[in-house]
Amino acid sequence: MYAHERHKIILELIGEHGAVTVAELCERFDVSDMTIRRDFAVLEGSGLLRRIHGGAVSARGRSYEPPVLARIQEARSAKQAIGRFAATLVREGDSIALDIGTTTLELAHNLLHLRDITILTNSLPVANVLLDQPEIRLMLCGGIVRPGEHSLIGPLAAETLSRFHVDKAFIGIGGVDLEAGLTEYNLEDAEVKRRMIQNAARCILLSDSSKFGLKTFASVAPLAAVHEIVTDDGLADVCRAALEDQGILVHMVEVDEN
Repeated sequence: MYAHERHKIILELIGEHGAVTVAELCERFDVSDMTIRRDFAVLEGSGLLRRIHGGAVSARGRSYEPPVLARIQEARSAKQAIGRFAATLVREGDSIALDIGTTTLELAHNLLHLRDITILTNSLPVANVLLDQPEIRLMLCGGIVRPGEHSLIGPLAAETLSRFHVDKAFIGIGGVDLEAGLTEYNLEDAEVKRRMIQNAARCILLSDSSKFGLKTFASVAPLAAVHEIVTDDGLADVCRAALEDQGILVHMVEVDEN
């Protein structure tokens, strides 16, 4: 295995578990502890982790938001599978709110065949996918464009979303925690998501399994606000059981990595 492949897996493991040890990585990759320590040095030099005695932890704070171009590549197969399944939850005649995010963008690509639906979004990438579809009534919420993310934020976006009541809101999220609920990296994005959820008859969360157990900077909503979750088959059984105990319908889709 090449060093860059190990680096990617190391960062994924830290993202999932919060920390890794030299011993577990030596066993996983069948390499020496010196090799792992060199990997740590490279990743620490890039600001991606912090070395501790016997292992490493994430160097990222809760308000650190990975760049959108990097997030597009993360869990790509899972996001595509989630987007395909989520599209089956949309019916002709529905009015839906479609949030910013790389997973909701996959859903947008799978809505092109539908007719007589109204889509309200704060996402310029989502709007770009849907803007030439004559059978889709596309509405943008307005607001300030957030550079890099291409989301619409600010008082105008929040006020616009508060004026419309939709059948379903499909929400992307930074982190899902059983106690903290839904959290987001950016405070203004969190406010827009909150308005979107409040005015939807049904809230459907789209999130790959790596987001569960993460607690990011800004609170969005408690888990009680969520009616359904679409995620991949990597979600831990104990987490699924805890969500279902709260009355949330959990859809786990199979991911084809080929």
